[in-house]
Amino acid sequence: MNDPYETLGVARTATDKEIKEAFKKLARKSHPDLHPGDKTAEETFKAASNANDFLKDKEQRRRFDAGEIDASGVERKQERFYRDFADGPSYTSHAAQDGFTSNEDLEEFLARAFKSGTQRQQSAFRAPGQDLTYVLPVDFLDAAIGATRTITLPEGKTLQVKIPEGADDRQMLRLKGQGMPGFGGGPAGDAFVELHIEPHPFFHRKDDNIHIELPVTLREAVLGGRIEVPTIGGPVSMTIPRGANTGQTLRLRDKGVLNRKTGQRGHQLVTLKVVLPQGEEPELSSFLETWQPRTPDLPRKEMLK
Repeated sequence: MNDPYETLGVARTATDKEIKEAFKKLARKSHPDLHPGDKTAEETFKAASNANDFLKDKEQRRRFDAGEIDASGVERKQERFYRDFADGPSYTSHAAQDGFTSNEDLEEFLARAFKSGTQRQQSAFRAPGQDLTYVLPVDFLDAAIGATRTITLPEGKTLQVKIPEGADDRQMLRLKGQGMPGFGGGPAGDAFVELHIEPHPFFHRKDDNIHIELPVTLREAVLGGRIEVPTIGGPVSMTIPRGANTGQTLRLRDKGVLNRKTGQRGHQLVTLKVVLPQGEEPELSSFLETWQPRTPDLPRKEMLK
């Protein structure tokens, strides 16, 4: 494995947060789900994942920075050991100057202090599993009111993903321990699910408020009355005032999206759009030919200045 710092493009002094952000940035650019068939992107994503997993382990990162292990987690060979002097005339003096009464004491100390090559190799490969990142398309209403969805991973494993009420677009959910299995008894990695909220035919979200353009008939606009209006929680009744006009906005309190931080719910803002009858209405035409409004309107006055 290459130098994990160089792979993620961060300095050796980078904080855990900076390392995490660098990995997320690379993961979004190179995730295989976003680049199907692109081997280069796949290799970039794998390298970034391995580098992130390596540096997340604080002890492993410390040992790498100290030069005790290489980027694959394998012990670096020391240049000289006490055993290098075993056949030389200075071996006894090394034992004495380091506080040992005899060569036998030194041998016993070394036997306890250093693991066998096999043990060191097993220890070097104990590491947490790789984190996995997925993109999950989410229906607009599922994100607004919450839902549970099942996703199938490439290897066939299924996961239950709970979409929180009021979820935001590009929000990242963490499923602890649902990533790749660990190595040498290490813990499993995590699965990160990025939510991509799909647009709705007539609902539009801005912050915690829901906006909708609502068609009303000429009769409803002129005479007013109660009509049914769709909301993210289902239809509700709303009063249209007499003489309503296109562009007029009415508010339905607490019919918006729940803010998870404050516990408050936004509103639904309903903008009216007056529509004329689609078929022929001879009576309406006859009435308008003789009708003279008491307050003549000049709707294009500002445009013709």
